[in-house]
Amino acid sequence: MELEFNLRGKIALVTGSGQGIGRATAVLLAKHGAKVIVNWNSNDAKAAITMDAIKAVGGECIAWKYDISQDSLKQDFEAFMKDNGITVDILVLNASVQIRNEWENITCEEFDKQMHTNFRASLQLIQACVPGMREKKWGRIVTVGSVQQSRPNTAMAVYAATKAAQNNLCMTLCGQLAGDGITINNIAPGAIETVRNEKVLADPDYRKMIENSIPVGFVGQSEDIAPTVLLLVSDEGRYITGADIPIDGGMSIPFTKGK
Repeated sequence: MELEFNLRGKIALVTGSGQGIGRATAVLLAKHGAKVIVNWNSNDAKAAITMDAIKAVGGECIAWKYDISQDSLKQDFEAFMKDNGITVDILVLNASVQIRNEWENITCEEFDKQMHTNFRASLQLIQACVPGMREKKWGRIVTVGSVQQSRPNTAMAVYAATKAAQNNLCMTLCGQLAGDGITINNIAPGAIETVRNEKVLADPDYRKMIENSIPVGFVGQSEDIAPTVLLLVSDEGRYITGADIPIDGGMSIPFTKGK
């Protein structure tokens, strides 16, 4: 079988696609023919860079500035699709909030913001998009988890819990959606060179500690994540569903660096 990863005619929503993994994914899907809904919350300049990059590879995009932590997400996105005359074929749930705080000091506001953005929003967008996928008998859903599902950071108890919950949602839904030609998978990136990690990775001692915990010995790039998403959302990935795929250089495996 010749691998084409042809997404022409498909509409893809990539949440949090103004930067980082979301941007790399949106651009790659557009390069392979998908029309991408670029979602972001606040930074218009970064979203513009994503949309310009999509156009530079000959792709098309639709802008959707929206805070996905809102209670009305499902209804608002259904209205957005109706207004634009589209349904979503490919749903990449990438946007998340990560708040560092020791467990004793976590506030209700911090809990709610992470839980609503990282987990509840995933459920609501799946609820909004699956009816259209069922009509077409074709759909792809990818949730972007984290290495923290298996190796939680002590200062990010809620963030790690939301990522584990998101993965469990995939396992719960895969059997219920497969009969309609819809696959759903989770990917779990490790230490990636993104804006979120920029400050901590700028500390050479901390960076060295992280690199020593990764068997391949280096921090990944957003472009290391996007190709796996491309596989999962294409026809070439049709036989993969209910999977949790680590993309972490081996970081999730108990590892002691040798000489």
